[in-house]
Amino acid sequence: MTDHVENRDLRGARILVIDDSKTIRRTAENLLVKAGFEVCVAEDGFEALGKIVSFKPELVFVDIMMPRLDGYHTCALIKSNSALRHTPVVMLSSKDGLFDRARGRLVGAQMYLSKPFTGEELLRAVRGNLGQSTPPRSGLADGRSPSDS
Repeated sequence: MTDHVENRDLRGARILVIDDSKTIRRTAENLLVKAGFEVCVAEDGFEALGKIVSFKPELVFVDIMMPRLDGYHTCALIKSNSALRHTPVVMLSSKDGLFDRARGRLVGAQMYLSKPFTGEELLRAVRGNLGQSTPPRSGLADGRSPSDS
């Protein structure tokens, strides 16, 4: 499973995981670190915004439902920052509805990953967003927001 990641020279890529669930944060962090990534975690959008400038992630996983600053607003803030707007964002949610996917797309998310996710699904999301030779299978946007066109 990690061989695919290694073949794309993605090891060492910086990934930020934002989720209010300690279990999800730990699971994602463990899987990603084991695959060779540098990982930073945050409990909510406010904490993430404080870390994102110094950590400079190459990919962000963000939970939709969080206290204080939810995933939609966090993603919108990331995408509105000129230094961060090209950073891919993957929305995480236990809700797998069409509305949630569409709303994530509107705020600039590249992909949507349903919880609980497997290690392979998580790594596939990383490869799909950082290993640009294979487009994400989610069918979501290529990273450009409508205002970039």
